[in-house]
Amino acid sequence: MHSPEDRLAESVGLAAAIELEVVDGLLVPVGDPRPSTLFGSGKVEELGAVVEAHEIGLVIIDHAVSPIQQRNLERAWNTKVLDRTGLILEIFGRRARTREGRLQVELAHLNYQKSRLVRSWTHLERQRGGFGFLGGPGETQIETDRRLIQERIDKIRTELDVVVRTRDLHRRGRQRVPYPVVAIVGYTNAGKSTLFNRITGAGVLAMDQVFATLDPTMREVRLPGGRRIILSDTVGFISDLPTTLVAAFRATLEEVISADVVLHVRDISHAETAAQRADVEGVLAELGVGEGADNQRILEVWNKIDRVDDRDRLDSLARRQEVPPVMVSAATGEGIDLLLAELDKRLGAADAVVRLVVPAAAGQLLNWLHENTEVLSRSAEETGELRLEVRIAAAKRPRLDGQLKRAGLGVSAG
Repeated sequence: MHSPEDRLAESVGLAAAIELEVVDGLLVPVGDPRPSTLFGSGKVEELGAVVEAHEIGLVIIDHAVSPIQQRNLERAWNTKVLDRTGLILEIFGRRARTREGRLQVELAHLNYQKSRLVRSWTHLERQRGGFGFLGGPGETQIETDRRLIQERIDKIRTELDVVVRTRDLHRRGRQRVPYPVVAIVGYTNAGKSTLFNRITGAGVLAMDQVFATLDPTMREVRLPGGRRIILSDTVGFISDLPTTLVAAFRATLEEVISADVVLHVRDISHAETAAQRADVEGVLAELGVGEGADNQRILEVWNKIDRVDDRDRLDSLARRQEVPPVMVSAATGEGIDLLLAELDKRLGAADAVVRLVVPAAAGQLLNWLHENTEVLSRSAEETGELRLEVRIAAAKRPRLDGQLKRAGLGVSAG
């Protein structure tokens, strides 16, 4: 469980993610939540005085706030109020870049707004900007209507169905290749994108802030043993991630559901790393990942070890894990070779070792073998034939047999 201090620091980080200037951050104990205002009348007046003194234009409450509570607090403080869900939706609206990501965010936003229509206003028509609660340039503010919102929701779902079908086609195409998929997941700001960039050499946005990555990114990677994989970087998880967002991004997270290996990246230097782990495992459980035998697909990657002073204690913690984690620093590159070797080992558990005699004229077959298998040994005969020993993934074995038939060598044995 996260400490109140950590939740406050995280909230400040969320606000900073959309360039809000944080005037003050307060811990406010709420022993008896009031249905009308959440806080007691005395606390409402006290906070109102702070809002007025600093001329604060927005108050963020790191808690679920009902529509009635939001409206009453806005009237009492004469300022805009956002709860945790509203703030995360605002960040997602700013971060989404792909058409699918923007549709998913808008769908989550509209479902959230449906419960907040009583004498309230929202922004459904914009010339520019995201799906905001904070307002922005170029927007048209209109009074919302349940029928209009539902019509828009239905339209978005239809558009998303098309996007999801296209994604499924791409996924089936990759399965025909077939390259195994390795998905990176983890708490937001755990260093997932930095790790992705370190392994792939890509230029994915990697910043020290929450939700720097929203839309999934994929790259082909060749492991040291020659095996090719598809590495997928995904949106970061967070404590109390709104259910509407988990549902909206299910299509994106299907890359995690269908992945051959899931790398759970943890910021092992963070004081709340255990609580963050529990949050990520909770979201994975919602997706049906990590339950029972499926847990074997998950490999923990303890990142940011360069920020840990007591390495002996870290080693001791790692030895207690049922499945040993891989310790890395995505920033410095330490441990990356060990991680890639472990991936090779896991993905190669069902590999077969095949011995072949390849005629000198079978250049196309030889090229295919070097592209799709790990060549363990190679020797030339006086006749010009090559004797090869190769390691091949079980999924590619039928393709090897097809290549051998086309070369007139018959089906391989071994």
